[in-house]
Amino acid sequence: MLFAKRDTLVGLDLGSRAVKAAEVVETKSGLKLKRFGMATLPAGTIEDGAIADPDTAAEVIRELFKEHHIKEKNVAVSIGGYSVIVKKINVQARSEEQLQETIHFEAEQYIPFDISDVNLDFQILGESEAGSNQMSVFLVAAKKEMVNDYVNLVSLAGLNPCIVDVEAFALQNIFEANYDTDQENVALVDIGASKTSLNILKAGSSVFMRDVALGCAQVNQKIMSRLNCSYDEAERIKLGEDPDRLSAEELGRAVSEVVTDWCTEIKRAIDFFATNYPDDRIRRILLSGGGAHVEDFRRRLAAEAAIAVETLNPLQKLGWEEKRFDAETIRHIAPQAAIALGLALRRVDDK
Repeated sequence: MLFAKRDTLVGLDLGSRAVKAAEVVETKSGLKLKRFGMATLPAGTIEDGAIADPDTAAEVIRELFKEHHIKEKNVAVSIGGYSVIVKKINVQARSEEQLQETIHFEAEQYIPFDISDVNLDFQILGESEAGSNQMSVFLVAAKKEMVNDYVNLVSLAGLNPCIVDVEAFALQNIFEANYDTDQENVALVDIGASKTSLNILKAGSSVFMRDVALGCAQVNQKIMSRLNCSYDEAERIKLGEDPDRLSAEELGRAVSEVVTDWCTEIKRAIDFFATNYPDDRIRRILLSGGGAHVEDFRRRLAAEAAIAVETLNPLQKLGWEEKRFDAETIRHIAPQAAIALGLALRRVDDK
C-alpha cells in the first residue's frame, strides 16, 4: 500500500473518554508513524457513541492537532455501537452494480431501523459456502444522524472528513498490516472506555463482528458507587494515585468484577464461532485498547477460553520516527493507538 501526499489521512479515533490522532507517512524504508497524540475528553462529551457536546469535543481535537503539530487536515474517523449494524449475509450472485441497485431491498430484512434513516454500504466477499449461486456480502448500516454528527464535528474542528469507517474494520485493517492473516483464526478484541469491539477472523476473513457496551469505565463506575465520588476522582483512584481512599484489595475486587463481565461476553463470541465452525478453532486472541493493559484480564481470559491471549502490536511491521518516539513510549501507547492507526492507513479515495 503506497501513499501519495494528497492521499494521506490522519486517523482520528473519537472515544468516550479520549481522542487519539495518528499520522502515518510513506518513507523510503516503508510506512512509519510520524505523529501520535491522545487527549482526554471531559465526561459526558461523547456518550454511547453519541456526541453530546460537539463544541467541547471540537476544541479538544483542535488542541490535540496543535500540540502535536499535525498539519494534515484530511481525516478518517470511525463509528460503532448500537447505531451501526455489520452483518454477513448471503444473496443471489450478481454484479456489484446490480447489488447497488437492490441493496436497500436486501437490507430491510436484516436492519432493525427504518431503512430511510440509515446509510448503507456493502462489500462483496465472494462465493458463499451456501451454494454456487449465492455470494457472501458484508452489509453495513449506520444511522444517518450519527454519521452526520461525526462529519459535522470534524468540520467544526476545522478538519476535512474524508472517510467514516467502522471501528471493527479499522481494527482489522491494522491487524492485516502487521500479521500474516491467512494462517490462523484469530479474535480481535478492542476494549475502550465504554465499548468493546469484537471481530473474529477465519483465515483472514471476518465471520463475526459485534460491539458491546462494556469497557474500562465500568471500573470507575464501581468506584463511584462505593465512594460517592466524581468520575475524575474515580479515575485517579483506579490509576493508584489516591490509595488512601480505596485499598489495593478493594480496587482489585472492583477490577475483577468488571473483568468477569468482559470474559463472559468474549466467551459468547468464541462459542458462537465454535458452533458455526466446528472443524475450526480460534488460535489467538489479540487485545487492544485501554483494557489490554489489565493483566488480570489477559490472564483470566486465557484460562477461561483456553486460547493464547496476546496484546496486539499495531507497530509490529510499521516503523516510527525515532526522534519523536522511544521504544518505551511506543510500547505503552501501541494498544490504545490501534484503531487510530487502522484509520490512518486508509486513503482519501478508498471506497
